[in-house]
Amino acid sequence: MSQSITATTIWTRELIVGISFRKALGVGLFFVLTALGAFVRIPLPWTPVPVTLQTLFVLLGGLALGGGLGSLSGLAYLGIGALGLPIFAGAAGGFGVLAGPTGGYLIAFPIASWVVGRTVGNDAGWLKAFFALLLGTLVIYALGVAHLLAVLHCGPVRAIQLGALPFLPGDAVKVAAALGLYQSYRTRLAVLFK
Repeated sequence: MSQSITATTIWTRELIVGISFRKALGVGLFFVLTALGAFVRIPLPWTPVPVTLQTLFVLLGGLALGGGLGSLSGLAYLGIGALGLPIFAGAAGGFGVLAGPTGGYLIAFPIASWVVGRTVGNDAGWLKAFFALLLGTLVIYALGVAHLLAVLHCGPVRAIQLGALPFLPGDAVKVAAALGLYQSYRTRLAVLFK
C-alpha cells in the first residue's frame, strides 16, 4: 500500500512540475518573440511610432497562453525592458522609453494579451478568436493614442492620425496572421501551454 501511495505521489509531483514548466516555457517563448518582434522595426517619417511585429506576438500570446499567462509574458517584457535591457523597438530600454511616444503601446501589451485570452476563453472558434484579436488591437490603439496625446500635447484627431491610422493596414495583416496561426496550431498550443 505504501509503495502505491509513494508512486502516485511521485507521478503527481512530476505532472505538476511538467505543467508548470510548460506554462513557464510558453511565457518565456512569447516574451522572446515579442522582444524579437521589436527588432523588426520600420520607422515612418510622419509619426514617432514605428511599425514592429511586437503586436502580432502580444495578440498571439493571449490566444495561445490564455489571459493570465499571456499578460504575464507581456509584463515580463515590459518590466525587463523598463529595467534597461535593450529589447524595445530600436534596441532601446529603460523607463525613459515608457515616458516617450511609444510608452502607451508598450503598457498596453499585457492588458491587450489579457483581454484577448479572457475573451476567447476555451472557445477556439475562429469568429470568437477574431473578435478577441480586434478587442486586443483596440486596447493597444486606445492606450497608445491616449499616451501620444499626452506626450505630444496634440489634439485627439492629430493623435489618431499619428498613432492609429498609419497602422491599420499592417495590423489587419497581423490579426489575420495571428488568427491563421492560432487556427492551424490551436490543438498543439492547448496541449503545450494551457
